[in-house]
Amino acid sequence: MTENFSVITVIQGEAIVSDDPSVVLMTVLGSCIAVCMYDSVAKVGGMNHFLLPGDANACGSASMRFGANSMEMLINGILKKGGDRSRLACKAFGGAAVVPSLGRVGQENVQFVTEYLKNEGITCVSQSFWGTQARRVRFWPTTGRAQQNLVQDLQKTISQQEESYRRREMESERKWTTQNTSSDVELF
Repeated sequence: MTENFSVITVIQGEAIVSDDPSVVLMTVLGSCIAVCMYDSVAKVGGMNHFLLPGDANACGSASMRFGANSMEMLINGILKKGGDRSRLACKAFGGAAVVPSLGRVGQENVQFVTEYLKNEGITCVSQSFWGTQARRVRFWPTTGRAQQNLVQDLQKTISQQEESYRRREMESERKWTTQNTSSDVELF
């Protein structure tokens, strides 16, 4: 007998939570991190996918690209659906060095998420970090089951996505710096 599952793709900058046993969350990672968090008693869980460590005080949709904001969104989403913070556990994936030009982003992401989980007292029951290959991760949020496949054929695609994001962020920073060079100070 084959079960029918609804596969939901979690893209960069998202956190999705579900208490539906027919849902499977899926993402593909390079240097990014995905945390698959769940409460096995309440049968609710979720997955996030963040690109950069920390929070950089970003606003709006850009803020979800940062680890601190993404982790808070994931935890709060699980708690809103009946999860209990004391029962949260997770499995974490990513941090690969897929794009050499990104430098230490993968390592910084791994360091961030490891410290974050420790500081928050959330048990990480398994993890798969580092390497040079992309990962495809599937997660069943109501049971905590996770599956990872290392994916060579997506290597170029992941590299292109991460390099494109890096260029957009650099361009955005340049525009902001150029536009905000006056010495005027505005107090609120």
